[in-house]
Amino acid sequence: MKPTKAFSIASAIALATGSVAYLLGLYNATMMLNEKGYYFAVLLLGLFGVVSLQKSIRDKLAGIMVTKPYMVACVAATAAGIALLVIGLVNADLLLSEKGFFGMAYTLSLFAAIAVQKNVRDSAEIQPE
Repeated sequence: MKPTKAFSIASAIALATGSVAYLLGLYNATMMLNEKGYYFAVLLLGLFGVVSLQKSIRDKLAGIMVTKPYMVACVAATAAGIALLVIGLVNADLLLSEKGFFGMAYTLSLFAAIAVQKNVRDSAEIQPE
């Protein structure tokens, strides 16, 4: 079933909102550049991990061969991204409100990336290439 235009737009807006908020928070944070790089890399790892995991699951459900090592790598990348963010925030010298902000923006970004990937996949399955 094709996703509605409203859901597709809302998903894209949520992804942009979460990612931009996270990046603006990084830009304004009073931390060293290497720390900002760490949190940026964690965002990229998380986004890649969830999109790749969602695609692999959908491929598997559609009967497309997905190797077990790749599926394990997708799960590991997703789990590592989340774990690295949590560990980084627990040990960060930030206010509790800043830690919460980064956690919420990260979560919104990951969830929205899954929704956008789902919408792209659903739309592609309906429209001939």
